[in-house]
Amino acid sequence: MNANKTSGAYTAENIKVLRGLEGVRKRPAMYVQGGTGIDGYHQLLTEIIDNAIDESLAGYADTVEVTLNADGSASVTDNGRGIPVDTMEREGRPAIEVIFTELHAGGKFDSGAYKVSGGLHGVGSSVVNALSTDFMAEVWLDGKHHRIRFHNGEVVEPLNVVGPAPKKKTGTRVTFHPDMSVFKDIEGFDYARVRRRLRELAFLTGGVKIVLTDERGDTPKTETFQEQGGVAAFAKTLAQGGELLYDKPLVMSGTASVQTDQGMQDIEVDVGLVHNSAYGQTILTYANMITNRDGGTHLTGFKSAYTRVLNNYARSKNLLKKGDPAPTGDDFLEGISCVISVKLPDPQFESQAKVKLLNPEAQSAVNSVVYEKLTEELEENPRIGRQIIEKAAQAARAREAARKARDLVRRANPLENDDLPGKLADCQSEDPSVSELYIVEGDSAGGSAKQGRERRFQAILPLRGKILNVEKANIGKILKNAEIRAMVAAIGAGIEGTGDDSHFNLDEVRYHRIIIMTDADHDGSHIRTLLLTFFYRFMRPLIDAGYLYIAQPPLYGVRIGRQRDMRYVYDEAALVELQRKNRDKRFEIQRFKGLGEMNPEQLWETTMNPETRVLKRVTIDDVLEASETFEVLMGTEVPPRREFIETNAHLASIDI
Repeated sequence: MNANKTSGAYTAENIKVLRGLEGVRKRPAMYVQGGTGIDGYHQLLTEIIDNAIDESLAGYADTVEVTLNADGSASVTDNGRGIPVDTMEREGRPAIEVIFTELHAGGKFDSGAYKVSGGLHGVGSSVVNALSTDFMAEVWLDGKHHRIRFHNGEVVEPLNVVGPAPKKKTGTRVTFHPDMSVFKDIEGFDYARVRRRLRELAFLTGGVKIVLTDERGDTPKTETFQEQGGVAAFAKTLAQGGELLYDKPLVMSGTASVQTDQGMQDIEVDVGLVHNSAYGQTILTYANMITNRDGGTHLTGFKSAYTRVLNNYARSKNLLKKGDPAPTGDDFLEGISCVISVKLPDPQFESQAKVKLLNPEAQSAVNSVVYEKLTEELEENPRIGRQIIEKAAQAARAREAARKARDLVRRANPLENDDLPGKLADCQSEDPSVSELYIVEGDSAGGSAKQGRERRFQAILPLRGKILNVEKANIGKILKNAEIRAMVAAIGAGIEGTGDDSHFNLDEVRYHRIIIMTDADHDGSHIRTLLLTFFYRFMRPLIDAGYLYIAQPPLYGVRIGRQRDMRYVYDEAALVELQRKNRDKRFEIQRFKGLGEMNPEQLWETTMNPETRVLKRVTIDDVLEASETFEVLMGTEVPPRREFIETNAHLASIDI
């Protein structure tokens, strides 16, 4: 036995060097956005798709095919140049092998290979290889069909020529099967999630043909995405659910030459926007086709130029009434749906997750292009200019009228004043990390919850009836709503989208678990949807931080035979299965249509006890999908909602 290990000594023998891709398999969450959960699993596919899209950005590929194979693997094929297969002199092995087995290796570091690309660190492909039990790359190049295979990042079939390539065929196909010992309890690729990303890319690439095939079912299905309309069509799609102020989106596209530390660089800017009658705003930002969820310098550049142009236009055309409050930047953004896309040679992101663009030259480029092109658009379309200014003026008037209401919903310090809502039964703990807030439907359920809770760390806020549908209301009406004011005051972090400079302060949230607990019936589902709409539109940082949950109360209480203890069942399928297993015994079934039908002990045991309850964390997988869904379900337009209901009616269960 090694004496150092038993004595606790720390010497050179304790130091371990992880070679090649060992570190990726040892600590996958360090290299994959989303870790080893469902998000990380799909990120592997995203990395390979992005490499194919980079070939289209470079002008060498016009078709990308994504196939979800029957065996659980995925394939991505492009008709680009093909990954280099010649030998790297310094490495003494084929370039394709180096690309897939070494971190920070790839063509993205050579400015001659890719003018712009989504890949920055040369990490993506090799990480996917490391976390795949089977990884195969095929290349059609110089009239030959090349192939190389890997297992857990190690070469198992060296690069070889397996046959001739079809005439004039070039390109790459990567097929990989994620390691299910790393990504546990995941059933496979989610078709809807993959479809959303490819549809998004079709808008951003403006003409590239993207084909998605799913071969996992009894009947394979194929969809083709090819959007000629670019960011303008994308923006118009985002605006579904509200009445458009004008039919044709505004487009601001151009190339700006910007001075950087590396000299002058050309940055391509594409911005499409349209306004509708809604009150929220949806702005999506991309750098080299990569989603930047937290925006960055390109967003800052857009907002600066956009606000400056509209202020100048309003003054020059005398469009603001005397005595009215001047619109702010937030007022001008009310009702906007906007897509901002930049392509630049050397993108710098906040992290490998690429959620925020940092390049200052992107801000200058977007500012320059948007200022020039938007000024031209408004001069050529004065009616559109007047409509945008009038909507902003209305927003400014509503903001001013809501000023006093907004002051009432700013975070209250319970140690200094009595501004917390009287109906709130607060918890004893002052530590947000262990504190929970249950938002409960109705006083009856609220009473049971208050009696059954663990008051050391569980707070209860009962709501009276259905809250306001914020998708259809202006900010003044929203801030005057008693139930919304109670929630905002209890949570304690303010509210987004009000025109107030303080906005929402996540550090001031008083509970790190905010739990929506509504009845298991259709009224309860409606109230839950209204609450989710409010949190998405005005407290979205809560969702991004993982603080918002939905409680899962049982549908049934069941006693079997002579058993005295009640068993709880949470869905119809489980009840049917329980009946099947106990078909020779007469069931006693109690249907819980309302939380108030349960006594405090039952509510604690089934829905509030941390050791036995089931909570669903609310997440946002796709901003576009979430925004569209809320607008369709809760917006002012009836036809899209009717279509959604008719399409999904078969999924609904009806209580009679």
